[in-house]
Amino acid sequence: MAPPDVVKRVEQLRRLINYHSYRYYVLAQPEISDEEYDMLFRELQRLESQYPELITPDSPTQRVGAPPAEGFAKVRHPAPMLSLGNVTSPEELRAWKERYEKLLPEGTKVSWVVEPKIDGLTVVLHYENGVFTLGATRGDGIVGEDITNNLRTIRSLPLHIPLTEDGPDAPPRLVVRGEAYMAKAEFERFQTEQAKLGNKFTSPRNTAAGALRNLDPKVTASRPLDVLVYHIVVIEGADGPATQWETLHYLRDLGFPVALAYCRLFDDFDALVDYCVGWVDEKDKLPFEVDGLVIKINELALHDVLGFVGKDPRWAVAYKYPAAEAITRLLDIVVEVGRTGVLTPRAVLEPVYLAGATISSATLHNADYIAEKDIRIGDMVIVRRAGEVIPQVLGPVKELRTGDEKVWRMPERCPSCGEPVVRYPGEVAYYCENTACPAQLVRRVEFFVSRPAMDIEGFGPRQARLFYERGFIKEIADIYTLKERREELLALEGYGEKKVNNLLNAIEASKGQPATRVLTGLGIRFVGPITAELLLNHFRSIDALARATVEALSALEGVGPRIAESVRAWFSHPANQRTVARLTSYGLQMALPEEEKPAEALPLAGKIFVLTGTLPTWTRQEATEIIKRYGGKVTSSVSRKTDYVLAGENPGSKLQKAQQLGVPIISEEDLRRMIQQQ
Repeated sequence: MAPPDVVKRVEQLRRLINYHSYRYYVLAQPEISDEEYDMLFRELQRLESQYPELITPDSPTQRVGAPPAEGFAKVRHPAPMLSLGNVTSPEELRAWKERYEKLLPEGTKVSWVVEPKIDGLTVVLHYENGVFTLGATRGDGIVGEDITNNLRTIRSLPLHIPLTEDGPDAPPRLVVRGEAYMAKAEFERFQTEQAKLGNKFTSPRNTAAGALRNLDPKVTASRPLDVLVYHIVVIEGADGPATQWETLHYLRDLGFPVALAYCRLFDDFDALVDYCVGWVDEKDKLPFEVDGLVIKINELALHDVLGFVGKDPRWAVAYKYPAAEAITRLLDIVVEVGRTGVLTPRAVLEPVYLAGATISSATLHNADYIAEKDIRIGDMVIVRRAGEVIPQVLGPVKELRTGDEKVWRMPERCPSCGEPVVRYPGEVAYYCENTACPAQLVRRVEFFVSRPAMDIEGFGPRQARLFYERGFIKEIADIYTLKERREELLALEGYGEKKVNNLLNAIEASKGQPATRVLTGLGIRFVGPITAELLLNHFRSIDALARATVEALSALEGVGPRIAESVRAWFSHPANQRTVARLTSYGLQMALPEEEKPAEALPLAGKIFVLTGTLPTWTRQEATEIIKRYGGKVTSSVSRKTDYVLAGENPGSKLQKAQQLGVPIISEEDLRRMIQQQ
């Protein structure tokens, strides 16, 4: 047992180190020299080494002490981590205000907080009795990944709150949301150092995200990451702030790094609009990358009143700015082949720094786009980061042409497998229909084993790439021959007896998946889960579907000429026919069971629905399953045979077509009432 004086000294050292870390990393106002700080840290390390029972998770020495992880555990968030809707002009910003005002009592007093929208990785931080216990990524907004050990390495993230004696008491439970990022200056230093070692890092955001999702916390610790906190997700056992402005100050007083210096409080909306418009000249002066501003209603009680629409809160919106542009030379145009065989031209560019990243390639969309813009190899071209994320070529600067530029045309054969490429009437894309095409194979395997298709547990993108590179898989049917390579699998690094058994058992179990999932997994263009079910409900087997004519396919409700041509073309290819024959021989379910008589008593029996927009509480998949459970059918396109269009927020062109055809449009609440009418 450690003597009482040692216990007391360890606690004192932790308080001192945490305090001075806060002064240095958060406030940038150090009170002691680096040498003095190092002396305190080494003393704590020595005492914890001598008395290991004194080591606690919130000790400063534990920031880099965790061993590499085998993977990240899943974490369900205590509340949805939703995204924001966007506006790009003063008019759209005012329209946002008008929309939420309709939901508030007349005369409701509202103020607003404007915060920088930091371009980093969203993190969710959990504190129990002031101790940092869990940190997770945003993930899909409902479930994230546990990256606690990696987050511990960030010096500006407090492992214990409050950091100062005059701060507020830490609540028994606190969950906050923030953004992990890499400052511009730190990224430039890091990028220069890594370039000397032959390593290439192109943007602060990607570098930060890669560091936080690295399985080795020591790698994370080697990268100069920071975090800024801006939102309270959960607070228990204490009274929380009443406004967002108070929240920012409360978080700062607890010791969290907060971007208060760059936040503004407004009670005049016109002044807020002027600020947002003028801020475009200020955003590049910030020490971190941003992709706009976030405007939030300040009064937190109004957040509960306004709620959400789809995935976006009504009480907040992001103000985005036009994407940055630059001019550089187009060195070449190369063609990439996607999972479904689409040939996509990509620009190879002379590297140019643009909106926080070094850009050396960009999308060119399709052959028609290149021809329409008259983009030629050798041109000086205008490049934009769409949404400040995806680079695209806007067009050439024809005034700078020298006459040496070359006109480009789509190749007649697939650059990967050499098979002829096809282009269907009315489409802009060119396709390679060969599913054994090497360029498509890894992505096709990924899709085949994914959750919407065969849902093979333990088989994901990493396995698809590995097994392809080792020559174990040359087409998707080879997945079911992996059991013959058991010894070779066991010889792979990280593949022990248990892991291999689980993988092979999951593959074998997938043979019981219904034929609709098999058809979905084949990756035929335009044939997703709903269309696969529609096709098999009619043809009953993949074999019968393979023999169907374009005319027979087009006659089905919900199957237009484009889908019909795609299905017919896919099953006409010899390589695809071999794949289907092999899957059949391995015992997969290639047909639906004997058709049951329709349950005519169900409230939606015989009714055809089309879904569009974002529903308030159901996902598209949930709504589809509910409709089918009560006897209805779901198709993907609106026609005169459609009985109802189920519409949510931000509906697409399907709503307009329904209105033109006079098809009834219903809400989620309407559908609930229909179901209840037994």
